[in-house]
Amino acid sequence: MFIESTIGKSRNQERKGHIEVICGSMFSGKTEELIRRLNRAFIAKQKVEIFKPSIDKRYHDTDVVSHNDNAIRSTPVQFADDIILLAGDCDVVGIDEVQFFDNRIVHVANVLANSGKRVILAGLDMDFEGNPFEPMPQLLAVAEYVTKVHAICMKCGDLASYSFRLVNIKEKVVLGEKETYEARCRKCFTEKL
Repeated sequence: MFIESTIGKSRNQERKGHIEVICGSMFSGKTEELIRRLNRAFIAKQKVEIFKPSIDKRYHDTDVVSHNDNAIRSTPVQFADDIILLAGDCDVVGIDEVQFFDNRIVHVANVLANSGKRVILAGLDMDFEGNPFEPMPQLLAVAEYVTKVHAICMKCGDLASYSFRLVNIKEKVVLGEKETYEARCRKCFTEKL
């Protein structure tokens, strides 16, 4: 379990920013872990701002919502650069579904961390074909802390790290849930049963 290094520090101390990335497949608990970390920052009386891509309206237009129906308020944004302006003087910035942003999100995360903010990003590390999902590889490279979470394979019950698309749509970005995707282990993903 990830233990925050910034909890309990006095506001008078100089803030040292950093980047945390939570990654994994669909249904692995990425958003659940993001919400857990952000709620702990609230408990520590830190000022928190939360963002998500405006295209993600699967559960709620504005809130970040996990598959377990845990929710936290957020601000939907269309462009990653908007986050810099909207983050203001907060201590912690949370960003969900980062794979839906373009590569500018890497610059944004660095700018925020360099200004002393704790930046927590969650998103898919691989696309439906099992390839790295941009911009996640660059975020993983610049992050101080990386947490990879796993789902359970819907075919065999093993640990899963792949998102298998159940529908025959070739576009890279297809918003969906259990009717569109299921988590699979490497063997079941490559066999495509």
